[in-house]
Amino acid sequence: MAMDNVTAVFEFLLIGISNYPEWRVTFFTFLLITYLSTLLGNGLIIFLVYVDPHLHTPMYFFLSNLSFLDICYGTVSMPQALVHCFSTYLYLSYPRCLTQMSVSLVLATAECLLLAVMAYDRVVAISNPLRYSVVMNNPVCVWLAATSWGASLVVTALLLLSLQLHFCGAVVNHFVCEIRSLLKLTCSNTSLNELMIFITGIFSLFLPFGFVLLSYVRIAPAVLRIHSAQGRLKAFSTCGSHLTVVTIFYGAAISTYMIPQSKLSPDQDKFISLFYGALTPVLNPLIYSLRNKDVKRAIRKVTAKRA
Repeated sequence: MAMDNVTAVFEFLLIGISNYPEWRVTFFTFLLITYLSTLLGNGLIIFLVYVDPHLHTPMYFFLSNLSFLDICYGTVSMPQALVHCFSTYLYLSYPRCLTQMSVSLVLATAECLLLAVMAYDRVVAISNPLRYSVVMNNPVCVWLAATSWGASLVVTALLLLSLQLHFCGAVVNHFVCEIRSLLKLTCSNTSLNELMIFITGIFSLFLPFGFVLLSYVRIAPAVLRIHSAQGRLKAFSTCGSHLTVVTIFYGAAISTYMIPQSKLSPDQDKFISLFYGALTPVLNPLIYSLRNKDVKRAIRKVTAKRA
């Protein structure tokens, strides 16, 4: 395409839910409940892990990190989507749009890596329980969490530095500034950009997801060797919760970033991304934490103290 068609883009127009005005009230109610539940559920997990000494274990340390990530990730997208319900069109400046996209990518990548770290934690806890406290000591846990954050920053930086975007338009059919939606506005050939998204997706999605699956291949025989029926049930419950979260998160992420753009309509891509950014953060504490006996015990303990 001729470079004459390239325009200097200083702000983007986000369409959001403008194409579906009849769903505005329903959409706003759903998003508001989801966002408040995200803040409440994940905030409660962080608070409980902080105040209850019985939850000062590697598993709950990583859970509190996951909850913090979920609060941040939901906050990046959901408040802006709520604004869309009352604004026919929403404009974002180019720097703000780029910042939002970058922060979302960092947080999503960090969560992918953290879920893999949590799988490793379960492998050590179930396969080698006698050495668990030695292997997963505090410095190791902090190092693993910090590595997840650091690696996500590096992967996102490499992806963004590889992007060469010359825009022919400024209308984004999305609720937020999302990399695949912005690529649809570029005049230049996006083959290199798509390749870089795929390569970074391999490192931040497929490899961690593969590691999680291999971890459970090793965990399954160890669980079956547990003599106590109650012990097996507890192990299956913990692992089942983690696998549920992993399936939802990685499944939505792969659908969003790894399926070629031509395979999805703009509206499909938009609402899958919303599912990925809104529902996953609110489901994590419900699936993985709030039905856990240790967490329930901590809630009762805190409630009794304040009664």
